[in-house]
Amino acid sequence: MLIQIHILQNYAPSNLNRDDTGSPKTAYFGGVPRGRISSQCLKRSIRLSETFKAAFEAENLLAKRTKRLPELIRVELQALGADEEAVNAIVARVPEIGSESGRDKGKVEEGEAVKTRQLIFIGQNEIRPMAEKLFKLYQEKGLKAWKKLDIKEITRALGKSTPCSIDVAMFGRMTTSEAFENVQAAVQVAHALSANTVEQEFDYFTAVDDLQPNEETGAEMIGDVEYNSSTYYKYINVHWEGLVKNLGDDKAVARRAVLALLEAAALAQPSGKQNTFAAQNLPDLILVEVRKKNLPVSYANAFIEPVRQGAKRTLMDSAVEKLNDYMARIGDTYDLVALDQRALTATQDYTLPYTQTLPSLAKLQEWLAVQLPEV
Repeated sequence: MLIQIHILQNYAPSNLNRDDTGSPKTAYFGGVPRGRISSQCLKRSIRLSETFKAAFEAENLLAKRTKRLPELIRVELQALGADEEAVNAIVARVPEIGSESGRDKGKVEEGEAVKTRQLIFIGQNEIRPMAEKLFKLYQEKGLKAWKKLDIKEITRALGKSTPCSIDVAMFGRMTTSEAFENVQAAVQVAHALSANTVEQEFDYFTAVDDLQPNEETGAEMIGDVEYNSSTYYKYINVHWEGLVKNLGDDKAVARRAVLALLEAAALAQPSGKQNTFAAQNLPDLILVEVRKKNLPVSYANAFIEPVRQGAKRTLMDSAVEKLNDYMARIGDTYDLVALDQRALTATQDYTLPYTQTLPSLAKLQEWLAVQLPEV
C-alpha cells in the first residue's frame, strides 16, 4: 500500500533554502527557472518539527544525526557505573567507529574534539545498548588489551544496531560501519518546485549606529540578500509495508507515524532566513491518496508549462486548475482511479477529480486513519 501527499503552498518573499552562494535554490523545469526547496531541507523541517517532538520524543522514538556519538556514549557509561578510567578508555576508541575501512582510522589527536569522522543517524534508544556492549567488551579484555584491540573486532562485538526510530524508519540510514544497520527509506520526499517561473530579487539593506552623534551621518554596514516568492508543489510518498518493516512490524507506531507525517508536512516550515522574512505560510491545498499497490506518481508534470496569474485568478488558482486537469488525464490513461482513495482539504472551494473534500487538516487525518490497516 502507498500513501501519497501532494501539497500546493504559496510562500511570501523568502529565502527558505540557500545554495553555496546564499541564493535561494532553483532548478530548471519545463525549460524555465523554478524556485526549489531541497528534499533534505523538507525532511529536516519535518524531523525537527513540534509535531514529531510532541508525538514521539517522550518515548525516545526520534533520532539525531551527529558526530558526537562519543559524548553520548560517555553519558551512558557513567549511568552504568563505569569508573573514570574505563569511561575515558572506551570513549577514546568510539571516534574510530564508522571509519574502520578507511586509511584514516579515526584516531583522535590530542586537543581535538572527540567526534566520529562521519555523521551518524542514531536513535536515542540505540545508545544505551551500544554502551553496554562496549563496557562488557572492555571488562573482558582489560585496559591494556582494549587499547590495542583492532576497531573491526570492536564493531563485530557490537553487532549491527537496529534502530526503532520514526525518522530513521521513514528517511533511511546509510553508514560505512558494521556497527549500524543500514535502513532503506520507507518515505520518499521530492524537491519542492515552484509551479510558476521564478524571478530572483535582491533586498539592499543598511545598518546605522544607534549611538552615533547627531552630526554624523551614514551607515556602518551595508549588504544585500536574495529572495523570491513562489507557489510550490510538494510531493511525499510512504510505502506502508516498508515502514512497518523498518519499525519492527509495529503497526500501531507506523499508523501514528503516517498521521504525524501528514501533519508535519503541512505545518513544519524550513528555517532559512525566517528571522529576516517570516514566511510562515501554510498550504492552500493538501491532497492525500491511498493506493492499493506500490505505484508512486508525482503530479509535478502538471506544471511543465508554468502557471500564470490572471485578472481574477491567482497563481494558486491557476496551479489548482492545472493539477485538476493533469490528474484527470493521467488518471484516465493509467486507470489510477480504480487504485485510489482520495481526499483533500483546502482554504478555498477547490475540487479535484474523484476526490472527497474535507473541511480541515484534522478531518483529513481522521480520514487517513480510517484508510490505514488496523493494528
